[in-house]
Amino acid sequence: MIIKQQTDDEARVQILKAIADPARLQIIRMLYAKQAEMNCGEIGENLDINKSTVSYHFKTLREAGLTTTRKVGQNKYVRLNEALFETVLPGFLATL
Repeated sequence: MIIKQQTDDEARVQILKAIADPARLQIIRMLYAKQAEMNCGEIGENLDINKSTVSYHFKTLREAGLTTTRKVGQNKYVRLNEALFETVLPGFLATL
């Protein structure tokens, strides 16, 4: 039981670190408001951040399990993993 708790805590820490960045929080807010996947360029334009920086933020969010990414050609499409938010941070998305 202690090992599972440690694993769960490590996942929580990774999630909290991912959402602690203002740009990533804006990405989460944008994805939640749209209720659909968005591509890297679209998010970069809305936040006025270059594509490589947005890709870095996508990677961090994906590694924390907060988003899923689908690649089509050169384009990456990101969608929120709302189920994980509801499991780990119930009600969080509604506060955005």
